[in-house]
Amino acid sequence: MGKKNKVKKVSVKKERYAKFRKDKPGALDIKMPDLTEEQQKAKREDELKIDKTLRFLKNPPPKEVVERRAKSKR
Repeated sequence: MGKKNKVKKVSVKKERYAKFRKDKPGALDIKMPDLTEEQQKAKREDELKIDKTLRFLKNPPPKEVVERRAKSKR
């Protein structure tokens, strides 16, 4: 008594609506648009301004608050 090869019955409903099903990509492919020379220069200047501001910030947070926060996270 050997096993018989059964042919799997195809669902009529699945076959009918298969044309509406779209293949969804697994990962999104997001690329930044190419910037012109002027836009690149403006972006660089903005980043430099932000870096300078953060580096020479007049009112840094008090050290004790930072230490307390670090201890609470441990």
